[in-house]
Amino acid sequence: MDRVIIFDTTLRDGEQSAGASLNAQEKLEIARQLEKLGVDVIEAGFPISSPGEFAAVKLIAREIHQPIICALSYAKPAAIDRAWEAIRDAQCSRIHVFLSSSDIHLSLQLKKSRAEVLDTVGAMVSRAKGYTADVEFSPMDASRTQPEFLHQVIETAISAGATTINIPDTVGYAIPDEFGTLIAGIMSKVPNISQAVVSVHCHNDLGLAVANSLEALRHGARQVECTINGIGERAGNASLEEIVMAIKTRHDFLHLTTNIDSTQIYKTSRLVSELTGFLVQPNKAIVGANAFRHQSGIHQDGIIKEAITYEIMNPRDVGIPSSTLVLAKLSGRHAFKERLAELGYVLNEESLNRAFAVFKELAEKKKGVTDRDIESLVAQELRTQTETYRLDHVGVSCGDHSIPTATVRLIGPGSEVLEDAALGTGPVDAVYKAINRIVKVPNQLTEFTVKSVAEGIDAIGEVLIRIESNGVTYTGRGAATDIVVASAKAYMNALNRLLAVRQLAVETEIESRQAEGPI
Repeated sequence: MDRVIIFDTTLRDGEQSAGASLNAQEKLEIARQLEKLGVDVIEAGFPISSPGEFAAVKLIAREIHQPIICALSYAKPAAIDRAWEAIRDAQCSRIHVFLSSSDIHLSLQLKKSRAEVLDTVGAMVSRAKGYTADVEFSPMDASRTQPEFLHQVIETAISAGATTINIPDTVGYAIPDEFGTLIAGIMSKVPNISQAVVSVHCHNDLGLAVANSLEALRHGARQVECTINGIGERAGNASLEEIVMAIKTRHDFLHLTTNIDSTQIYKTSRLVSELTGFLVQPNKAIVGANAFRHQSGIHQDGIIKEAITYEIMNPRDVGIPSSTLVLAKLSGRHAFKERLAELGYVLNEESLNRAFAVFKELAEKKKGVTDRDIESLVAQELRTQTETYRLDHVGVSCGDHSIPTATVRLIGPGSEVLEDAALGTGPVDAVYKAINRIVKVPNQLTEFTVKSVAEGIDAIGEVLIRIESNGVTYTGRGAATDIVVASAKAYMNALNRLLAVRQLAVETEIESRQAEGPI
């Protein structure tokens, strides 16, 4: 076939990125956008790893209907059973079993012989097959596995019922020509390979994840495992947007297609960046801020005459408007709404009114409001829709010969107005202490980052923070032209996420007890 199956593992391998943390509702929000994007398979998580992970996978399996919902599992009975329990409500389900195959992993980590590995592969794939017809198997560290043994492992997995065989370049070690040869060998030397789809899962430690994935496709692989923005363990995974747009842009060379609606790419990228707290570098291919911006005079001249001179893709194909409309203080609500629509955002009337009010405040302070400013405003509005506490007012007094003082007013549950004040070592510290006096949720601030959303001295400042509570990290973001206000918004965003996770845990415990029945 010439169609490539897009297997998205943003919610599993992507969340393994150091510093990333998503709660169940955030995972579901990303899963819904992945469904709009048109991915074929969503690897929703690793159910055996924690109760929270299990609950998130189960929620996604229940709520998402179009893609196959996949759960990752160790090659152990309890993990396979737990994976099935998490995805059994999915309309289309897949269990993904993995076990190391390289001598490096066998001798130094697993302490198993090759014969033991073959026995385990057969038994565990068969166990997964007893739950669902769709079973994927991955020989972990395949790119450093001796080919003859790798072929044996694959043949065993297929004989036991695996319908997809994934070849991981687990540590990003492979070089494209070498990886292509490995895939070609599998296609020609594994006797029953025609009974399974060959997949690849490439890591980016040498910056070659996308190149290796495309080379694998040229040699017969027909599924690619990838993530939005290329996030993932260590240096990340093959980037979904780069894979998809390479296939689309170079159809003349690759002769392949996907089911992806590429116009949803940019919106998906921004959502994942927003919820994980991982910024997209400006020069990132396809979705970076500079991907379709031209500064050189020669380039600008060519673009004005004909875009194809310096753009190999139409920015609208990935959901980015081809031109930048700068809004200002005299712009009306209709123009603001139209610009939101062009950027891919549709807000209800209440949210639109709030966002427009904030836009007008910003436009009074800036000469022009850019697309990045608008995206930041909308992201902030979307963050406030599920708030337990809402920041209503913040004021600070500080200077080099005074003690920083902050006053804060929050709107709490039931529209209760809550106010307090505190002293601190600086204005932000004072604000955070005042908020803590109201919310009373123990936590520790572990990261605080400030950046400018756009250019100029009047740009919006965006604050990213991470707080830790009971060993779990929560990310918060806030934006405003006043950096102290942005800091307060970011802290409230993180605290509201923490409270949402606690509430979900309570609800899950209640449901569990109700399911058990009376004692």
